[in-house]
Amino acid sequence: MNIYPFFIAAALGYLLGSIPFGYLLVRMFTGEDVRASGSGNIGATNVARKSPALGMATLLLDALKGLAAVYLASLAFGGSHRHVIMTTAALFAVCGHLFPVWLKFRGGKGVATSLGAFVLITPKTILCLVVLFILLAVAFRYVSLGSIAVAAAFPLLAWALGEYREPVELAIIALVSVLVIWKHRQNIGRLTSGTEARLGRKLGSANNSGERG
Repeated sequence: MNIYPFFIAAALGYLLGSIPFGYLLVRMFTGEDVRASGSGNIGATNVARKSPALGMATLLLDALKGLAAVYLASLAFGGSHRHVIMTTAALFAVCGHLFPVWLKFRGGKGVATSLGAFVLITPKTILCLVVLFILLAVAFRYVSLGSIAVAAAFPLLAWALGEYREPVELAIIALVSVLVIWKHRQNIGRLTSGTEARLGRKLGSANNSGERG
């Protein structure tokens, strides 16, 4: 098996995923560093505290960079391992967002980028996860709870719906799930202690925030 397509897909995915749109948008339009306020995260939720419009733009761009990485990999490489190569690109797009070299490897939390990256690979699963997120966020008013739940459900739904061709693809999906949940470890602590912020509550510090970056 030729391993070079996997290296190329990984590099492409990481470089696209590492574009810190939240940081760049806030810097360009307000001149501020989004990491210096709220939770200090570069994700859409923290950006939205500066500007709801910039928060929405961040959400869309973070999803689109994941989608772009997988789409380009699908165009560049064919053959029997095409889907594994696409899944590799998705994994590294998420890793790029979580650990961007441009920001000293301190990035977002990966939910939007994960959804965008896997929409071409597991479309039915992603649709179910979006619905699940909306239902949980509306019912309980915790962005972080919805994010953690969809991350945990991701590999289970992909398996149940049969949206993978090789076991390694399901293993990669599970790894993405673990990474996203790990990035939410502080939110998990606040949820269990009852100090996590709900939707609609204004926050002044990083200790009261949940991110969807």
